[in-house]
Amino acid sequence: MERRAFVKLAAIGAAGVGLSRPGKASRAATLAASRNASAFDPNAIRLGVASYSLRNFSRAQAIAMTKALDTPYINLKSFHLPYDTPPAGIAAARREVEAAGLKIVGGGTITFESDTDEGVRKYFEYAMAAGMPLIVGTCKPAVLRRIENFVKQYDIKVAIHNHGPEDENFPSPYDVLRLVKGMDPRMGLCIDLGHTVRTGTDVVRAIADAGPRLLDMHAKDLRDLKVAESQCIVGEGKMPIAAIFQQLSAVRYSGYVNLEYEIEPDNPLPGMQQSFAYMRGVRAGLAA
Repeated sequence: MERRAFVKLAAIGAAGVGLSRPGKASRAATLAASRNASAFDPNAIRLGVASYSLRNFSRAQAIAMTKALDTPYINLKSFHLPYDTPPAGIAAARREVEAAGLKIVGGGTITFESDTDEGVRKYFEYAMAAGMPLIVGTCKPAVLRRIENFVKQYDIKVAIHNHGPEDENFPSPYDVLRLVKGMDPRMGLCIDLGHTVRTGTDVVRAIADAGPRLLDMHAKDLRDLKVAESQCIVGEGKMPIAAIFQQLSAVRYSGYVNLEYEIEPDNPLPGMQQSFAYMRGVRAGLAA
């Protein structure tokens, strides 16, 4: 993207902090979050890339594209590091990512298919070899206790990802929170903004209620908060980005806000650049 256009987009994002259009259900939470604006901590909003956004490209291309987005943070999907990669291959991939100046902040989404030690351990071994401090995962609810045992053994966090109305296990963040309550604090959730609002859940309130259980976030925007197919460049939809960022700061969020750009899979970079420009503009506006 031409530098002039990029700067213009960032300025528009900063100027438009108050222009996000939350749904009716989120207005109260948006107002509550705005009270924390004076204490906004921009360091709480660490923008990264969910590499699923770059699924049609090789690992080398995904690395280059992430660098082009001017962020060091990447959550690796198996497209860019297959689960069956031998240990030496995983080590080589990790060196490749780190040599480019990037930091692997997690892996996934990973599906824990079986409620067996072997079935769970293989993903923790994979994550450990890749230097992933966190697994974004999903599973049947019955597998959570077994996963918790491995979280304690490996000291790797697990953030259960909610997948919206179609998810029979975890449609909403609250479905995760209900089940991890009382578990090891490294058991938490990854709030997917798009899937969350499609359930009718107030995403700003969910962030507040999750508190320290919120371990990861997938960022996206929707033109229609009920329709998955309406995903768009962040800032062009109705997601209340400013209120979300304010609430993340208020709960002292220490994870990452990873852009998961699921549209335009063959040419995602322009839309991702515009999304980053908008989010950086919102962050800068709130900090100011």
